Amino acid sequence: MNITKEYIKDLTYKINGAAIEVHKELGPGLLESVYHKCVKSELKYRGIAFQSELKVPINFKGYELETEYRCDLLIENCIVVELKAQDILPPIHQAQILTYMKLLKKPKGILYNFHSTNLYHEGQKTFVNEYFSALDD
Repeated sequence: MNITKEYIKDLTYKINGAAIEVHKELGPGLLESVYHKCVKSELKYRGIAFQSELKVPINFKGYELETEYRCDLLIENCIVVELKAQDILPPIHQAQILTYMKLLKKPKGILYNFHSTNLYHEGQKTFVNEYFSALDD
């Protein structure tokens, strides 16, 4: 399959729909682990392929380093998703998703904070990088 910007856009719409459904059903105030399980369930229900708790490889000067960094979700092998449930997201969480995107060589990332009143308007932020820019329209 050829991943294009249009494919990424359509997939983002589907992922947002799944996350919004979970937030609509549960609301804010639960642990991140609960949202993680529910988002996985909703993605399965919608037929969206994903990997959960994917180990993020770190290659330093040709050496593969063993680390405990894990991406919450990698959707259809092209979109990194990180889930949070916090009052305020410090900038480190944006740096984290951007770094995961770079290390995994993925074009897009979505950061969700389920501890928000409106997930779509307040609780989600998307990111793209040079891998996205290189995709066909």
